[in-house]
Amino acid sequence: MSTTTERRTPYTVRHKNSNGEKLESCFYASDAYEARLLAMEFNAYIKQHPNCIDSILQTKA
Repeated sequence: MSTTTERRTPYTVRHKNSNGEKLESCFYASDAYEARLLAMEFNAYIKQHPNCIDSILQTKA
């Protein structure tokens, strides 16, 4: 796991659901890969369909 000294940055994870709707979720993570893992952990649809993620964007705090 990450230490408290690591800097967390906000990331927006964009994905499409089964109806084709575009949705966004925001996570604080150390990098885009960790943001993807968090999205999969907290969203059951993304966990079952990880390729539904369109983009992971670092956002300004």
